[in-house]
Amino acid sequence: MADHSIKGKIALIAGGAKNLGGLIARDLAQQGAKAIAIHYNSASSKGDADATVVAIQSTGAQAVAIQADLTTAAAVEQLFTDTIAAVGRPDIAINTVGKVLKKPLVDISESEYDAMIAVNSKTAFFFLKEAGKHVNDNGKIVTLVTSLLGAYTPFYAAYAGTKAPVEHYTRAASKEFGARGISVTAVGPGPMDTPFFYPAEGADAQAYHKSAAALSPFSKTGLTDIGDVVPFIRHLVSEGWWITGQTILINGGYTTK
Repeated sequence: MADHSIKGKIALIAGGAKNLGGLIARDLAQQGAKAIAIHYNSASSKGDADATVVAIQSTGAQAVAIQADLTTAAAVEQLFTDTIAAVGRPDIAINTVGKVLKKPLVDISESEYDAMIAVNSKTAFFFLKEAGKHVNDNGKIVTLVTSLLGAYTPFYAAYAGTKAPVEHYTRAASKEFGARGISVTAVGPGPMDTPFFYPAEGADAQAYHKSAAALSPFSKTGLTDIGDVVPFIRHLVSEGWWITGQTILINGGYTTK
């Protein structure tokens, strides 16, 4: 019987410097992970990445921060190569990378669309590809998508639309990697109370999102709290291994499939 505990395992988290990715990294360390590689995109996130590394090391786990723009296949491949060289072959690979754009479809430029595709779809595809090549047998792979995949709404064509392919990538990868005992899932949080949310939303939209979920009245902000998402990620990369090929929306009843 495979060991599905987190204790002693090695993890790679893309976008693991701050916000949800940073909290996932800290949680895995607290659950006994042996080593965690923290990816961050640019110099602006280096301070957050370094702080997350220090927090992980304080639990007794190894940690390393790796900077990369993951919008090319070569960069994603190098991320896994660097991770293996620094901390070993991962048992857990989590991709939290994402880019949001709220804009009428008729106003979206080709360059804006290309940027959204590169971050939300291309990065996710090649992360899954490299994870399939390098994650240990009986490993766990999770990609962060969005609860807007269950929404009927304007203005998010480029955001939700470029996250939508990850659902099929996840299904295909789960079929292809299942023979090695690897589970592959996608998680779609609702609008989260992080700096990622506020720049894209005006005051009226913020007020709507803060009241739209069935459980909004019981949330501190009305939004999805990253602390409410982390336990589900923890479950999926441990005892929840039997869940695979699924997109799970974690949003307090904001949207549903």
